[in-house]
Amino acid sequence: MSDRPAPFQHPYDRAYEQMLAKVRYDGAYPTREKAEEAVRLVLPRLGRQLTSDERVELAARLPFEAARILTAQIPDTQPLTGWAFVKDLAARTGASQATTRWDTGSVFSAVAACAGPDLITRILRRLPSGYALLFGRAELTPAA
Repeated sequence: MSDRPAPFQHPYDRAYEQMLAKVRYDGAYPTREKAEEAVRLVLPRLGRQLTSDERVELAARLPFEAARILTAQIPDTQPLTGWAFVKDLAARTGASQATTRWDTGSVFSAVAACAGPDLITRILRRLPSGYALLFGRAELTPAA
């Protein structure tokens, strides 16, 4: 029996660590902890906006820890537009709207990479306007 402590074991799986690395890279965060902070702020709010089968499918495609964060809260009865989502999150966190928009885009980029384009398209069809830009896509409106 050794008196040395066991090496620190990180509780997250490799897929979640890779997701955090993508958020960190896309958001140019100085540390992994800052990237994880963005994920823990943005994902639960996204989860509150999703009320359909897409919420379940998205959770199934995310790493376990990210899925747990996404589904930690019950969905809102009144979904927010993309801009209202950013404003609400900024107000809740005390961050500027510009910083919150940046955090949201960085996290949504990683979510989109996990989910794939088809699921993100279905999600965007269900959400109010303004989310496509947050996912790095053009906001297209049908011709009249």
